[in-house]
Amino acid sequence: MSVVESISRNIYPLDKRSMDRAMDRWNSLIHPPYSLGKLEELCIQLAGIYSDSNLSVPSKAVIAFAADHGVYEEGVSKDPKSLTRYHIPNFINGKSGVAAICRNNGANIYAVDVGIDYDGQIDGVLNYKIKKGTDNMAKGPAMSRRDAVRSIEVGIEVSERCIVKGYRMLGIGEMGISNTTAAAAIISVVTGLDPFEVTGTGATLTELEVSQKVEVIRKAIAINNPNPTDGIDILSMVGGLEIGAMAGVILSCAANRIPVVLDGYVSYAASMIAYKINPRIRNYVIASHISKERGSIKALEYLGLSPFLNMGMKLGEGSGAALAFSIIDTAIFSYNNMATFDEVDLGERNNVQDVDVDE
Repeated sequence: MSVVESISRNIYPLDKRSMDRAMDRWNSLIHPPYSLGKLEELCIQLAGIYSDSNLSVPSKAVIAFAADHGVYEEGVSKDPKSLTRYHIPNFINGKSGVAAICRNNGANIYAVDVGIDYDGQIDGVLNYKIKKGTDNMAKGPAMSRRDAVRSIEVGIEVSERCIVKGYRMLGIGEMGISNTTAAAAIISVVTGLDPFEVTGTGATLTELEVSQKVEVIRKAIAINNPNPTDGIDILSMVGGLEIGAMAGVILSCAANRIPVVLDGYVSYAASMIAYKINPRIRNYVIASHISKERGSIKALEYLGLSPFLNMGMKLGEGSGAALAFSIIDTAIFSYNNMATFDEVDLGERNNVQDVDVDE
């Protein structure tokens, strides 16, 4: 049995008893029922994930995977491909967007080279390189099935190292020039939507350049004909090494009953790969924000996920996951520190509960 198969077989439903206890706890707190919306939903989901309604603020980290893409040859990005190599150290030295947000929210960050087109070791970046970027998916498969499986295994291995270190919540992020092209291809294949409906501008493209990007994706899907029911086949035909690694983190977290916080558009594609391997992963995923990238709503609808932030963001890197950590911490703190109806005198409890909170 492969590592991926073994992990997948150990993903179980959420603990409903713990979720019911968490709901009972919220209903005992001094506020109109359900008036804290997503804060309540987050704690109930976390109780089900952890199999424990006694929640505490978890130790958190973002794992960001970096890789290059052969489809860059098709002109789908204006940025130089070398930007992947030059920018990933900024995740570690504190200069990138995700690094700043992690630092502000008390989270650590790990950067992993899973496929950068560079021979040297990058200081501070974990070296799990499988190959120096994918092949050009507009001319053939992005990678072999073996490499696709290996990319998932890397995500599993790195996340389990973090879990052993004591992290109780992980976010996922990425860096890779042209990776929105691979993400759009995955989302198109999984949802059955035409690439035009799910392909956006990436970092800097004009609408004309997006049209050209769409044609490249259509060509890649036509040439490779990925099986839409097989996550690994989709990944190998039109995916990316960092996307596979993020999917591995999702699978590993679900098997270890650890919540995994998504970032934006590319992480949605990774979630789709993991979902095709085992649909139960959806229960362990927390959608942080809705990316501004076209196709985000369609991808989230397919996954049945409802993000709680809409900040107009599309940076990637794991920035949305890192930002969401503060909201999740707030939910847990409120859950633990609000008074119950039995602890305070609010007069007629029923009258309090019937108050229109919008007045």
